[in-house]
Amino acid sequence: MTHNTPLSPRPLHHLSDIHRRVLTAAQLRKHGVPAAELTERCRPGGPWRQLLPGVVLLRSGPPTSEERLHATLLYAARVPGTGVPPQPSPEGPHGPVYAEAMITGLAALTLHGFASAPPLPALDRIDVLVPRARRLRSTDAVRIVRTPVMPAPQQVTGLPVAPVPRAVADAVADLAEAREVRPLLSEAVRAGHCEPTAVVRELHQARLLGRPHVVDAVDSLLAEGRALAEDRLYRMVRENGLPDPVWNVDLRLPGGPHLGGLDAYWPDEAVAVELDTRAARQDEDALWSEYARKREHLERLGITVVHISPRKLRESLEQQAAVVRTALTASGDRPPAAHVLVLPR
Repeated sequence: MTHNTPLSPRPLHHLSDIHRRVLTAAQLRKHGVPAAELTERCRPGGPWRQLLPGVVLLRSGPPTSEERLHATLLYAARVPGTGVPPQPSPEGPHGPVYAEAMITGLAALTLHGFASAPPLPALDRIDVLVPRARRLRSTDAVRIVRTPVMPAPQQVTGLPVAPVPRAVADAVADLAEAREVRPLLSEAVRAGHCEPTAVVRELHQARLLGRPHVVDAVDSLLAEGRALAEDRLYRMVRENGLPDPVWNVDLRLPGGPHLGGLDAYWPDEAVAVELDTRAARQDEDALWSEYARKREHLERLGITVVHISPRKLRESLEQQAAVVRTALTASGDRPPAAHVLVLPR
């Protein structure tokens, strides 16, 4: 039998080309290929090639990047309760659903379109995320990454891919220098994939914030994230016709205590805006308590405080401007605020 002989008794016409070319040994058995024939075909110089344990490329020669990605998912995925990889069905024209597995790390970032991630052919190994309880071993071509809670995958080119914050954390775990880490973190934020706090939260959960080169990169990320948020705040005021506030000020009671810093303040209306840029590497409960205490203190003095997150500024700039405009308009209906000193921060 030549390698072009149809795999009977179950035809493969319902599969896409990529799913014809990369199959598991279990799938091939269902198509009538016995173990001995499979072994013979995968010998050096044979028409097929074993890419991973139990995963076969139905042609000779090196695999394409797409074939490597599908092989990785076939190796790691399974149908819940069966312990075997998912089988394509005639009702699924777009190929199988890869249960309990998704591409992560640098390969995922490349699929998400990161310019700072290497192209797929340059990656020696592809990272794949699976539940912690799965019994799988890493190979020379695949690194198994385990997690107690699987995130919801994003579909990229028809493949399940880890969300950017998780993919960044898994990539960083395998990098040893800040110069490799910093561009990935920066692009995640600058390209609008996610907020800095989402990345820092994943790094914190992965216990990577104890590594000095990661801490250095995170410091740069948070500074850059705040600068971007401040730029959007300036745009919000300028593009939506809000009156100019005083920017980046500290408030203090005359002869009394410091009341805290604010990103924008309208003294005549006693309205303040504060950017919520809490980072997950800090105690979020303690930070929120500090935010709440400051807000309550200022509002007892008659100052309205509007908290805005960087994400809201990025996703709904006009809506946040409307919130601030409402607060400014309502100032005439409130009792006069206490006199406070407004100092540059």
